[in-house]
Amino acid sequence: MDPSSRSAAATLTAGIGLLIPAAMGLLASGVPTTLCPFPALTVLPAFLLSDIHLSMLAVASPMLLFFIWNPALFRGETTVPKRSYVLLAGATVLSIFYFSSGWKLGVQYQGVHYTRVVGAVNLGWTAFLILGFFRSWKGVTSFGFNLFLHWMTFAWLAWYAFPYLGELP
Repeated sequence: MDPSSRSAAATLTAGIGLLIPAAMGLLASGVPTTLCPFPALTVLPAFLLSDIHLSMLAVASPMLLFFIWNPALFRGETTVPKRSYVLLAGATVLSIFYFSSGWKLGVQYQGVHYTRVVGAVNLGWTAFLILGFFRSWKGVTSFGFNLFLHWMTFAWLAWYAFPYLGELP
């Protein structure tokens, strides 16, 4: 198997693997919990697809975005694209605003424990990603590291980023 075929297979496997954190974040329970925080990346498509009774398909949105975001991974690219740094920076800043504006609603409707845990998980995951992106900025990365970094970014977006804070519809 040539290197481009291996990288394509690894990228496809990683993308399909995003169905697991997406399903955990959206489908593991009927209400937001610390393991199933209803992240915006899957909840919003689920709301849109609920009218046609296909809301469970929303778990595929992180996988599809992963494939669209960095198609060069299929070719074994080792360089992290600049737009990925922008994505992380933007998601981090928006996450700070999201938690600071939604904290009170999260405490009121999901409880203190839920709000603190999903806040802490988001803080830790974001710090881990920042360190990974900083490492890739400062040096040469491998295909495996590039794939891992992007998978972890989209796993965060699929499972814990922008969790549901507030009253359920």
